[in-house]
Amino acid sequence: MPTITVDGRSVDVEHGSKLVLAIEALGIDIGHRCGGKARCTTCRVDVVAGEPETFTRAEYRKLREAGLLDEARLSCQLLVEHDMTVKVLKTLQSEGWADTGPAVAPELTPEPQRFGRDALEAETPLG
Repeated sequence: MPTITVDGRSVDVEHGSKLVLAIEALGIDIGHRCGGKARCTTCRVDVVAGEPETFTRAEYRKLREAGLLDEARLSCQLLVEHDMTVKVLKTLQSEGWADTGPAVAPELTPEPQRFGRDALEAETPLG
């Protein structure tokens, strides 16, 4: 089982679990204002160690649109397939929300297919 570590706290999670749900399992109120559909960037994290090399098309496009490529990843679009250490960037407490957002489904949405960054950049070059 892979281990997720946030702020010195760790939890073992089932291989293939969504990162946002693993973070919640640690008792951290991470934002997911769009319900985990890669539309809002409130579930963004800084991957300190173990960053996946692939993106869903939705994650790549949203990070690029928001100017967050190379700065953050969307935990609603990352599957835990190996140990990871992350820093949560937006929480209920840090943002003053009444709640973290709609429940997040365990499967990737809108599309589960993942791609390397080079392939996604070839689809829509930067610039």
